[in-house]
Amino acid sequence: MTTTGLTLGALALAAGEAERVRPRKRDVPLGLAIAAGLFAVFQIGDRAARRVMPKGSAEIGDIYALRETAPKEEIALRLAAVIGPAEELFWRGWLQRRIGWLPASGAYAGAHLVTRNATLVGAAGVAGIYWGALAALGVPMTALIVSHMVWDVWIFLIRPTQE
Repeated sequence: MTTTGLTLGALALAAGEAERVRPRKRDVPLGLAIAAGLFAVFQIGDRAARRVMPKGSAEIGDIYALRETAPKEEIALRLAAVIGPAEELFWRGWLQRRIGWLPASGAYAGAHLVTRNATLVGAAGVAGIYWGALAALGVPMTALIVSHMVWDVWIFLIRPTQE
């Protein structure tokens, strides 16, 4: 994911997406609120996925098993410094501005098909629609980046949805 993030982030930056990042003090609390909202959505989604999807619990467990692949500090750094910012700059920045909110959200979900984890694809679709809608409504890119950074670390390392 880090290599993919570096690649997508570099493409977005080369295309001028850095110009859309204008940090303001209000972007931090807005980003935190956005992350909290998505976390609430995922609390509900986690319970639904475990009940409705035949492999939901196992697939969620597979996602969280990845926490054991490296030290937590390293994973947090990769998520916050590379993956989250790169995904926002590319998917909600560069791509969404070219093809629109729903197609970009679908592409974001589709990019996760390589995992062969239907629950992860669905989760990416929900997150993509959520962040994409906010981008379409004019939420500043900096707030979206803050939210993605915080949300990734929070849901993956600090407070996973897993029971």
